[in-house]
Amino acid sequence: MSSQNTPLDYTAAGVDYSKIDPLKILAQQAASATRGNLAGHGVSEIAASRGESAYVMDIGGTLIASITECLGTKALVADAVRPLTGRTHYDSIAQDTIAMAVNDLVTVGATPLSVHAYWSAGGSDWFADEQRMRDLVAGWQKACDVCKVSWGGGETPALAGVVEAGRIDLAASSVGIIPSRDRLTLGDKLADGDAIVLLASSGIHANGVSLARKLAERLPDGYATKLSDGRLYGEAVLDPTVLYVPVTEALFAAGIVPHYSANITGHGWRKVMRHPGSFTYRFSMVPPVPPVLSFIQQHAGIDDREAYGSLNMGAGFALYVAADQAEETARIARAAGVDAWVAGRVEAGPKQVVIEPLSLTFAADELHLRA
Repeated sequence: MSSQNTPLDYTAAGVDYSKIDPLKILAQQAASATRGNLAGHGVSEIAASRGESAYVMDIGGTLIASITECLGTKALVADAVRPLTGRTHYDSIAQDTIAMAVNDLVTVGATPLSVHAYWSAGGSDWFADEQRMRDLVAGWQKACDVCKVSWGGGETPALAGVVEAGRIDLAASSVGIIPSRDRLTLGDKLADGDAIVLLASSGIHANGVSLARKLAERLPDGYATKLSDGRLYGEAVLDPTVLYVPVTEALFAAGIVPHYSANITGHGWRKVMRHPGSFTYRFSMVPPVPPVLSFIQQHAGIDDREAYGSLNMGAGFALYVAADQAEETARIARAAGVDAWVAGRVEAGPKQVVIEPLSLTFAADELHLRA
């Protein structure tokens, strides 16, 4: 079999979670040992937030959540596609960067309050491209406005020799408030019989981009390849990540507090079983797959197990709610502009994700995120 016909999985694209995840667990163990340092400040941690997507502290009865996330390699796609479209696309990847942070922050029940930027360039010359710079700033501000957060500041180092010349590494941190302990969504209320509501993704989001980039190298027309809907492959890869903050805020306003939430990013649908408890997450339907993800699966030659185990495949966020609130949850999400489906249920049983329409099961040992 030639290299062009060899299936192109996430590991072959340069991302091997089996090598990355042990570092995360080691870091979690060391981080947990520092929790006692808070006591001298009259602060305590919410221990159950360890291993979740955001960290929560109790500061005199006020619950504060925080998170730091990076964009990844999507800036490389924007730079490659610019000659094809005439657009920098940095407004889109600015939204991606903020989404990576705030979409994690809201999983614990937080309302995001502020965002800080980290834009690390390979040299001062990167900042001389005025259009690209203006698009980055405008996109960042717009995403902040959508999420109703304050852009507090940031850091813009020029790191020649650390970051490649002509490139930039984008990251964001975010801080939020959880108004009361009743709003915490750390999974203590998750139970047999809960419904799983999936929120639509806009496409690849900012995970799996290494795979998308590697695939572009195989395509005769690269990023200029046309998808089934007539769009350029590269342009579709750059569709910005959905900001889920308006959905979670609308749910809280309606008095609906999810029992748990998961941002479906790296590890794909395996992330659905992030909760530390032993539950079976059974899906009776799957959302429509965005054309760009169908294209990647087809042309990379990967099966459903690899696709759903690495990519979002149309579901960017999962809300676990009481069964009698499921339809209302989906309705509120749609009213906020994000399509949603009551797609599955939580069952007592072994820890696993079962996707019935695909005859696909992910077992507990296929996700290693906790110390």
